Amino acid sequence: MFKSATTSLLWRGILAAAIGLVSVAWPQVTVGALVILFAVYAFVHGATDAGRAFSSDRVGPVAGYLALALISLVAGVGALVWPGITALVLTIWIGAWAITTGVVDLVVAFRGNKIAGQRAMWALTGLVSIGFGVVLFIRPDLGALTLATLFGLFAIVYGVATIVSAIQARKADHQVGQLATR
Repeated sequence: MFKSATTSLLWRGILAAAIGLVSVAWPQVTVGALVILFAVYAFVHGATDAGRAFSSDRVGPVAGYLALALISLVAGVGALVWPGITALVLTIWIGAWAITTGVVDLVVAFRGNKIAGQRAMWALTGLVSIGFGVVLFIRPDLGALTLATLFGLFAIVYGVATIVSAIQARKADHQVGQLATR
C-alpha cells in the first residue's frame, strides 16, 4: 500500500495527531464515537455468537450462544439509545480497571527482590492508577470527557513522535543510500 515503511510511519503519525486534535477540540464527539464503537462491537459479538449457535450440533451450546447473542444485541441497542448512560458505565468500568491494576502494581512493588528504584516506580504507578480510578468514580460525568481529552493529548504526542521518527528514519535511509553509492 505504501512504498516504504517510513511513509507508512509518517501517515500513522499524521493520523494519530489529527485524531488527537479532534479529541481535544471536541471531547464529546470522541465519547460519542467510543459509544458507537462499543455498540458496533456488541452487534458483531452478537452476530458471531448467533452464528456459533447455529453451527453447533448440540442443544446446550445453541441455547447458550443464542442467549449471549441476545444480550449483545440488547447491549448494542442500549448503547445507541442511551449513549450518556453507556459513556458513564464505560467510564466507571475504566475506573474499576485502573483501581484493580493499581492495587496489583502496589502488591508487585512490595513483593520479590526489587531494588529501591524499581519498587518506587511500581508503587508510584500503582498510586497514580488508583488515584485515577478514584477520580473517575467520584465524577464519572467529567471522567468521560477527561478521558477523551487525555486520549487526544496522548494521540497528539504519539503522532508528533511518530512523525519525527519517520523523518529521522527517512534521513537515515537517505544517508545509507549515499554511502552505498560511494
